[in-house]
Amino acid sequence: MQPHTIIKTKSRAAVMRRPDGQSAALRWLLLTVFSTMMVLAQVAMAQARPESLAPLADQVSPAVVNITTTTVVEGRTGPQGIVPEGSPFEDFFREFQDRNGQQGNRPRRSSALGSGFVISEDGYIVTNNHVIEEADEIEIEFFPGEGQPAELLPAKVVGTDPNTDIALLKVEAPMPLSFVKFGDSDLARVGDWVVAMGNPLGQGFSVSAGIVSARNRELSGSYDDYIQTDAAINRGNSGGPLFNMDGEVIGVNTAILSPNGGSIGIGFSMASNVVTKVVDQLREFGETRRGWLGVRIQNVTDDVAEAMGLETAAGALVTDVPDGPAKDAGLLAGDVILSFDGAEVEDTRGLVRQVGNTEVGKAVRVVVYREGKTETLRVTLGRREDAQREAGDTGGEEATPEVQEQELLGLTVSRLSDEQREELNVPNGTDGLVITNVDEASEAFEKGLRAGDIITEAGQQKLTSIRELETRIDEAREAGRKSLLLLVRRAGEPRFVALNLAE
Repeated sequence: MQPHTIIKTKSRAAVMRRPDGQSAALRWLLLTVFSTMMVLAQVAMAQARPESLAPLADQVSPAVVNITTTTVVEGRTGPQGIVPEGSPFEDFFREFQDRNGQQGNRPRRSSALGSGFVISEDGYIVTNNHVIEEADEIEIEFFPGEGQPAELLPAKVVGTDPNTDIALLKVEAPMPLSFVKFGDSDLARVGDWVVAMGNPLGQGFSVSAGIVSARNRELSGSYDDYIQTDAAINRGNSGGPLFNMDGEVIGVNTAILSPNGGSIGIGFSMASNVVTKVVDQLREFGETRRGWLGVRIQNVTDDVAEAMGLETAAGALVTDVPDGPAKDAGLLAGDVILSFDGAEVEDTRGLVRQVGNTEVGKAVRVVVYREGKTETLRVTLGRREDAQREAGDTGGEEATPEVQEQELLGLTVSRLSDEQREELNVPNGTDGLVITNVDEASEAFEKGLRAGDIITEAGQQKLTSIRELETRIDEAREAGRKSLLLLVRRAGEPRFVALNLAE
């Protein structure tokens, strides 16, 4: 009886009778096949995940820029903050300042840093609005290397959009500039590798890598569509690009969620598909031109859908129809908007973005659910910016007096007075609310807000009164949002802070 070899498979044990020489050859063949398969698997893995991001960094870095802004801050007339006004030591400290060249009544220059990226060879640059807002001078520093401008170049503002926190700048360069292209942010998947570039904490050009942590994040604005990433983003990274592995910009680094102002791996980049629409309008018109329907809306909940006889809780429920395009077209309070310009409406957020992305003056079909049946109306869209300006013109004619101080979200806030503006060295033209006290048991305190900080925006809209802050809070809650994004300035340095609305 000849010897035999047993070869085990996943499903059974097979007995094969072979001479000893053939058995050894078979074992050698199996080992060779297995080794080859392992090598091929390693090659495939290497192709899926590059060993180094250096080639990508080399490719895109020439288009990334550092941005320095300068603001002239009016000086104070005396040694405020050192001794109380009227103190017998006031003259002594004033003389001490004068002897040391610290004359308090002289204007001083305050600088801030940010990032951006070039999108055309003729010098158009994208950054965040909060990076260049209220700046008197803007200078662009290019990545060092051959074919790059050798010195700082001044930039002018082409246009800004506070709603998405995007700004478009322009420089006049002596040569064609290296630039990068936008990619399709809708193709980015959770888990995809991304690279952030910029000027973190003023350290100069820097690269950080991570993955897409989440998609379609909403912070507080009506047009929000943020990509969340764990790539390190810090102060100074604002306005810088977020690249995919093809070297395309899929986001503009805008904000971080942090208890201490530093990166903890939760960063937010405005999606490129939002940015490109804004940039195109700023480039053509110098301003945004968003469509306006003219309705107040809320989400359709399960209870509302059941009460109205709707099969699914989808669409946008109209709560009010002021004067505007919708009223002219016959929309009524109580209508549920199911479709806008041929696209289904999922919720209020979706409708706002659909309308905003539609051309001003376009006649669109709006399908509404009314009294148990659907109707189709034709609406000619207005322009949202015009409507907001008109609302702002009449918004000051309110009968109720303005509250001087109020506690909201763990913060005690008041309107910024001339005395506080001088004491805190706040530049002229900066409006907002000053924080006079912070509840130490609140989330606001945990996230680093302190007395003396200035809140200039809420929900990515400028603040000039406490009533406007209350309105932003109410709007966010009505829209079902869990937090409100505040733009806070301390010593001229801006940062975003998201506060939980449950506070």
